[in-house]
Amino acid sequence: MRRGPWAVAAMAVLCAALATGCGGGKDGSADADGSSGTTPTPSATAPAPPSSSELDELNRLVDGAESAADKADSDAANDH
Repeated sequence: MRRGPWAVAAMAVLCAALATGCGGGKDGSADADGSSGTTPTPSATAPAPPSSSELDELNRLVDGAESAADKADSDAANDH
């Protein structure tokens, strides 16, 4: 299935949102096996878990991306 530019942009935004705050060590570096080599400990700089309002916003983002992808697919189908 071919996706239009809106779907690509929406997926890029979603991936960026999901990747925010991810990383193994303090500097985000990881060993070859993907682990940071240390046991993670909570700290003042650790990101807080997302709140329900943040989760609601991400859900709206995903819904919007799906809607944009569906519209792009519909537009592409009508062009052919």
